[in-house]
Amino acid sequence: MDRYVTGGMIRSLREKRNMTQEELAAKIFVSGKAVSKWETGQGFPDITLLEPLAGALGISVIELMSGENVQNANRSANMLKTNFYVCPVCGNVIHSCGGAVISCCGLTLPALQAEEPDGEHVLSISEVEDEYFVRAEHPMTREHYISFLAAVSDSSVEIVKLYQEWNAEARFRRSCVSRIYAYCNRHGLFVTDLRRLKK
Repeated sequence: MDRYVTGGMIRSLREKRNMTQEELAAKIFVSGKAVSKWETGQGFPDITLLEPLAGALGISVIELMSGENVQNANRSANMLKTNFYVCPVCGNVIHSCGGAVISCCGLTLPALQAEEPDGEHVLSISEVEDEYFVRAEHPMTREHYISFLAAVSDSSVEIVKLYQEWNAEARFRRSCVSRIYAYCNRHGLFVTDLRRLKK
């Protein structure tokens, strides 16, 4: 519990907002000495203070607790900058179109790092009228399976959740799709860049 929030982060965010320790303390009804102790690691804010503290510092409680101040540089919301997250507890699939702190089932989830497909994760992608038909020749057992397939363009993300013992296949509208992603529950996220395939 002693690492649920870092003093260095509190100090950095306070200074960024041009606040003194006393000004921050007044906003959340504690003493300046308490803020000083937090910033030097000699104490930690009570859990009941996390929400007002995060609000005073201009960040979310999750960012405060993770020790990361996420600044989303993707202001135009270009979906090609999508990050995917998968909860290892419940299997929830989440995406963000830029930097984010994502949590599920009490865990802070790391953004998945997509790799080029290896021999076991190559996708078969064919054009059928105005759609892409995507298929993976991959085991679909209870222990080893493709959890989802996703098609990403600069303006949209389409995710098809797959289930064990189903076929690993999906259809996506072809309009402007640039990348197809496949997530294997054992080996992680793989990306096929359609722009490279068309060259």
